[in-house]
Amino acid sequence: MSTFTSILWQEYVLFKRKFWTITLAAMVSPILYLIAFGWGIGGSVTVEGKSYINFIIPGIIALTTMTVSYNNTGNSINISRIFYKTFEAFMMAPITAASYAIGKIVAGALMGMYSALLIITLSLIAGTGISISPYFILIIILNCLTFSAIGFTVGIFINSHTEMSKFSSFVITPMSFLCGTFFSLDKMPQVIKIIIWMLPLTHTSLGLRNSGKDLMDMIIHPIVLSIYFILIFCIGVMKCKKAE
Repeated sequence: MSTFTSILWQEYVLFKRKFWTITLAAMVSPILYLIAFGWGIGGSVTVEGKSYINFIIPGIIALTTMTVSYNNTGNSINISRIFYKTFEAFMMAPITAASYAIGKIVAGALMGMYSALLIITLSLIAGTGISISPYFILIIILNCLTFSAIGFTVGIFINSHTEMSKFSSFVITPMSFLCGTFFSLDKMPQVIKIIIWMLPLTHTSLGLRNSGKDLMDMIIHPIVLSIYFILIFCIGVMKCKKAE
């Protein structure tokens, strides 16, 4: 069995054992967002020509898949390095750093995709009218891979759980609120808008929301996410090779 499939099997066994815990944990925040921002004020507010609840659901999907993919991979790598010391065992084994990295990243991304499936299911049950297309699914996959790669690379570089929390506070949390997840970017100052446009989660939120509407945007969003993924993946693999 290859390194890639071995890692996926390991994560699958862990997922089976903690199925209900993982499922309920992935549903808590989206349900709270839907109640507070969607059903609470969604019926009385219109954003970009649609009801607020239909506007916010793609943002909730973007936000949740980001945090789940990042946390699942980042915490796993950081704990295996600092606490369990299993990372060194992988690096000493006759496997490539790239195969180990892609295995952990894909495993984390799959958890993010599972959280997206839960939110989409809740949205369809609630009758929100969300539209699912192949492009919509592509953006979700790229977002999960990108932030899982960020989690992997951050977990490799940072040497304490406290510093991991600080990175989340200074990088992940601001993106959660600034990248068009809960509001339209149209009225933001131009300088702030340029900065926000450089962040990967922005392209996820806009890509999910504008699926099929603008051809140029449909091309730009997956390209930006792919560039982020490739760049961060390469940085993570190079750091793994140094660990070897």
